[in-house]
Amino acid sequence: MHPALLTQIAIALVAATVAAFGAQRLRQPILIALLLGGMVVGDTAGVGLVHGDTIEPVAELGLILMLFMIGLEIDLKKLRESGRTLLATGGLQFPLGVLLGLPVCWALAQALATRGPYDALYLSIAFALSSTTIVVKLLYEKFELDGLPGRITLGVLVFQDLWAILFLGLQPDLASPKLLGILLTLAKIAGLVAASLLASRFVLPRIFHAFARQPEFLVLGALGWCFAVVLGAGALGLSLEMGALIAGVALSTFPYNMDVAAKVIGLRDFFITLFFVTLGTRIALPTPATLGLAVAGTAFVAASRLLTVAPVAWWAGNGLRASLLPAINLAQVSEFSLVIASIGRGLGHLSPDAFAVIVLTFVLTALASTYGIQHNHAIHERMGDWLLRLGWRDREQWRATQQLRAMGKDYVLLGFIRDTSSLLHELRALDPSVSPRLKIVDFNPEVHAALTAAGLSCTYGDIAHPDVLRHAHVGAAEVVVSTIPDRILRGTTNARLLEALKAMAPEARFVMTSETISGAQTLYDAGAHWVHIPRLHDAVHLARVVREAKESDLADLRRLERDALAARREVLD
Repeated sequence: MHPALLTQIAIALVAATVAAFGAQRLRQPILIALLLGGMVVGDTAGVGLVHGDTIEPVAELGLILMLFMIGLEIDLKKLRESGRTLLATGGLQFPLGVLLGLPVCWALAQALATRGPYDALYLSIAFALSSTTIVVKLLYEKFELDGLPGRITLGVLVFQDLWAILFLGLQPDLASPKLLGILLTLAKIAGLVAASLLASRFVLPRIFHAFARQPEFLVLGALGWCFAVVLGAGALGLSLEMGALIAGVALSTFPYNMDVAAKVIGLRDFFITLFFVTLGTRIALPTPATLGLAVAGTAFVAASRLLTVAPVAWWAGNGLRASLLPAINLAQVSEFSLVIASIGRGLGHLSPDAFAVIVLTFVLTALASTYGIQHNHAIHERMGDWLLRLGWRDREQWRATQQLRAMGKDYVLLGFIRDTSSLLHELRALDPSVSPRLKIVDFNPEVHAALTAAGLSCTYGDIAHPDVLRHAHVGAAEVVVSTIPDRILRGTTNARLLEALKAMAPEARFVMTSETISGAQTLYDAGAHWVHIPRLHDAVHLARVVREAKESDLADLRRLERDALAARREVLD
C-alpha cells in the first residue's frame, strides 16, 4: 500500500474515532459524526489532511459490503407472506413520495447556485428513503420492533430497499433515458437476479454446506460470492453496488445468512467508516442558502411521510396509532440516499450544491428523528386528537364501539402478550366455563383475530386511553388484570392505569404488574389488590390469585405478599 494512502486512511480513522466518541456522549447518530469528521480533515472544507479522491477506491469496498449486508437482510419469503398493510404501505410509500417530491424539489433546485441535470429527481428520491440504521436502533432501544407499528415501519424500510435497488439499476442510463436502453437495463437486472437465484437454489447450498464445517471458509465463500456477482454486474454494465445487493438477496434465505452477516459486519464497519468519512471530505461548508434549503427539505420529509404512510396504513385497515407511528418513525433521510447521491455526483447527474442539500438534510432529519422517535407516542397523541377533531375516524375505537357488548364481564384483561396468554390458559384450566365471562382489550389486529378464532371476546383499543376503557365497560367488571409491565406500556403506566380504573370501577378488584419490588409496593399503596411480579410469580400462581379475586378482596394474600416483599434483600430491585 502506498505510504500516502496508508497515512490518509490512518488520519481518517482517527478523526472518525474522535467524532464518534463525541456523538456517543451526545447520544447522536454515529453517521453524522463520521461525516463531520470527514469535513474537518478533508480537503473541501477542512484542513486538507485527507483527500477524498485518494482513499475513495478503498472506501468503495465499504459501500459494496454495506449493500451486500442490506441484501442479506431482505427476506423474500417474508415479503411474499406480508399482509395487506405491509404490501400497500411498503409498495406505495416510495413512488408516492417521489411524485409528491418532484414539484417541491424542482422548486428547491431552482434556488441552487449551481444546477445539475437531475437535481430535482435525485432530491425527491433521496427525500423518499428513510434510514434503516437510525430507525432500527432507536426502536430496538424502546422495545417497539415487535409491535404492529414497528412491523409496519420495518416493512416500509424493506420495500424502500427494493425500490432503491431498481433505481441503482437504472441510474447509469439517466443520461440517455431511451426506452430501448431502459428495457435493456431491466433485462440485464432480471437476468442477473435470475442467475443469482438459480445459483442460490442449485449450486450454493452444496458449497456452503461444505464451508459451514469450517467457519472461516464460510465467510470466505460469502465474500467470494459477493464479489463474483459484483464482477458480473460490472461486466453487464450495471453498477457494482447493485451486484452486491443482488448477491446479498440471493443468500438471504440461506440458514447461514445471519452467521455470515455477524462475521462480515466487522469488516463492513471498517470500510463503511472510510466511506462516510470520504463522503464528509466532499462536503463544503454550508452557505445560508444551502442550509435554508436543507431546513425546507427537512420539513418536507416530515410532511411527506405523514401524507404517504399514514393514509395508506389507515386505508389498509389500521387505526390512528398504527398509521401515525410508522409515519413519525420514518421521518428522516436514509444513508442509502447518501449512497445514491454519491454515485449520482460521480456520474455527473448531481450538482455539488444539490449534493450538499441532501447531506445537510440527512444530518438535520437524523437529529430531529432521534428525538421524534423517542417521543413518538406523545406526538401521536397530539396529532391523533387533532385529526379526530377534524373528523378522521379512528378505526380501532370505531370497531371497538361497534363490537362491544352492553353487559360487563367477570374478568377484563388489559393488553395481551405472552404472559397474558399463559394466564388465559391457566384460567381456562381452573375453570373451563370462564371464556364467556372474560374480555380482552388490545390494539393488535392479529391478536384480535387469534382471540376471535378461539371464541373469546376481544375489544380493539389502546388501554392508555380512558375512553377505550369506558367503551369496554370496564366499570362493570369484577376483576381487572394488567399483565403488561411499564417498559412495554406506551402512553401510560400501571400506576396511571390503576388510578383511572379505580374511578371507573370502584367495586372491582385490580391485579396490576410491576417488574420491581419497589414498584409493586407503590402499586399496593395506591390501592392494587395484588401485584404480579413476573420474576417471582408464575402463570399458575397468578391464575389462582385472579380467580380468588372474584370471590374476595384478597386482603389476607395481599398482607402476606407485602410482608414477604419487605423481607426480601435483593441486590437489584
